[in-house]
Amino acid sequence: MTDLAAPLNAICHELGALVTEAFGSHTTARLQDDDLLAALATLSGLRRQTDALLAELVAQVDERADAAPHAERITTVHGCRSVTELVQRVTLVSRRTAGELLRAGRGIAQETAHMTGAVLEATYPAMRTAAADGVVGIDALLAVIDTLDRAECEGAARRSADDELAIAARGAGDDAQPCADELRLQASVWAMYLDPDGAEPREARALRKRGLTLGVCRDGLVPLRGSLLPEVAGQLRRIFDSLLNPKVTASAGPVFVESETVSTEDSDPRSRVQKQHDALATALTVAARSGEMPTIGGSAPTLVVSVRSDDLAQDRGYAHLDDCDEPVGLSVARQVACTGAVQRVSVDERGRILAIGIADRVFAAHQRKAIALRDGGCVIPGCRVPSAWCEIHHVEEAARGGPTHTDNGVLLCWFHHRTIDTGGWKVRMNRGVPEIRGPSWWDPSARWHPATKSPTRLLDRRDARRPA
Repeated sequence: MTDLAAPLNAICHELGALVTEAFGSHTTARLQDDDLLAALATLSGLRRQTDALLAELVAQVDERADAAPHAERITTVHGCRSVTELVQRVTLVSRRTAGELLRAGRGIAQETAHMTGAVLEATYPAMRTAAADGVVGIDALLAVIDTLDRAECEGAARRSADDELAIAARGAGDDAQPCADELRLQASVWAMYLDPDGAEPREARALRKRGLTLGVCRDGLVPLRGSLLPEVAGQLRRIFDSLLNPKVTASAGPVFVESETVSTEDSDPRSRVQKQHDALATALTVAARSGEMPTIGGSAPTLVVSVRSDDLAQDRGYAHLDDCDEPVGLSVARQVACTGAVQRVSVDERGRILAIGIADRVFAAHQRKAIALRDGGCVIPGCRVPSAWCEIHHVEEAARGGPTHTDNGVLLCWFHHRTIDTGGWKVRMNRGVPEIRGPSWWDPSARWHPATKSPTRLLDRRDARRPA
């Protein structure tokens, strides 16, 4: 162990013991307000200094990986594909945090010249000093580094911005020290001053920066982040509006026989953002089944859900999606199985595949058109999702012998299809005609009502009710 590593490990061990003691003794609950805030500030300053050294160490890993031949790189030797992965494995942080440490380290590290061994100046030397003094942490460093890097300012201009922002970070004059968000705002002002027209025209820069990222599934949700071009966002808003237009939703609901005692008041519990999520799910489903998407391995882009047959039959356990580490509910498997092909794979006790059977439960195009003509859209009262956006639900599950036939298929939007077993609405077929029974707030009598939103069928009903 080197002269630097030994005392560093000793200090970390001693500091760790003190932190463990303070954490376990519950002393924080006995602190006065001023002492509590003072302790918070002191510990935060120590954390910022630790972050600076951590970023320096990560930058050293990056420099060594870049300098060595591939077979001798520190990443290769330790079985990692990149510096980010190696840092993630060693520090046990998320991939995002490892990337932030790497970017901060590249901004404040003093690299060594390969030929002469001389120590070179950091890209942002003033921010490096501020980090070493515990003035700024990783988030504040990146607020400056990322902003100025995007402005692509070089030389004296970047040095001036670095100096001024480091002074601002310490609290210049009578100004209080800014937090990371406030420092980012100041860095943005500098970036606009140093690069008023941008490195590229505005539209070209927007085109370069467009992007969409799917995060890692946590607690049953996958975070979606990104930046859309204005016309893409506009198209997405039009899709949302077409499905969620309040003027359409507020219009008269479907017409029922003997519906005088039935409330048609809309009682959709979803928030606006939840409705937009479901609208996006609907649009993706429609796009996937359109037949116009590029194929993957010769097949349409298909969501693959796997579940054990015993779990599905006994309504227990979980289903699993490709490319998702977290399990999902059985309702996902049921919905996908209801609208797509099911492949049954039989295996022995060792896992050897014994047989493969495929049951195609997809309604044919002519069946869909006929059902759309009959139902006119999602049959749930108050729902205004048109037929083209709907899925076809097997009223009697195919797994229980229900046929893929127009007498057993009914139009449901993505949301009502997903919640048909739990949302209070029930659907049945009566001699090939869908009937709805709703929750008590909709019809306290709990009767079955034939439902349709087809204009021609509504006209037929009107004529049938008229006296001869």
